[in-house]
Amino acid sequence: MFKAIKYDINKVLENDPAARNSVEVFLLYPCVHALIGYRIAHCFYKHKMFFMARLISQTARFFTGIEIHPGAKIGKGLFIDHGMGVVIGETAEVGDNVVLYHGVTLGGTGKEKGKRHPTLGNNVMVGTGAKILGPIKIGDNCKIGANAVVLKDLPANVTAVGIPAKIVNPSSGSKEKIININKFYAE
Repeated sequence: MFKAIKYDINKVLENDPAARNSVEVFLLYPCVHALIGYRIAHCFYKHKMFFMARLISQTARFFTGIEIHPGAKIGKGLFIDHGMGVVIGETAEVGDNVVLYHGVTLGGTGKEKGKRHPTLGNNVMVGTGAKILGPIKIGDNCKIGANAVVLKDLPANVTAVGIPAKIVNPSSGSKEKIININKFYAE
């Protein structure tokens, strides 16, 4: 767990030009406090100690404004910039080196059972206020614009914006790639 926390701190230093040093990040950054709380709560959750897991996660939420369900699966290097209002649901999965800005929701669409929250690949960036809803998959290296509402899977290496979100820049400028992405959204 300590290696993960050290990696998380280093990702904050890498992503936030206002961060001056590791001590400042460890003591003053709510995203680090939320991740420490999450990692402890997740350990309890995996051992089926659900009350203790939720107690820890709700305490972290109270102090940071960032709600991460202890059942979520989060990789290393998550950076939540200005994290107030971020919500990560129970069955959400977040890859490595993901950046979330404030007001982001990785949520469900109703009261379904089973997998009901999104899965984000590695190196994904999610803009302020974006909502990613349902058991969808967001590919590696995607960028999601501010206030976008994503309700369908996104392939890797694309940028999506709008309500509902639409792909605005396929990774390849080829006509074939654009047609394939349009077919992807026609489903």
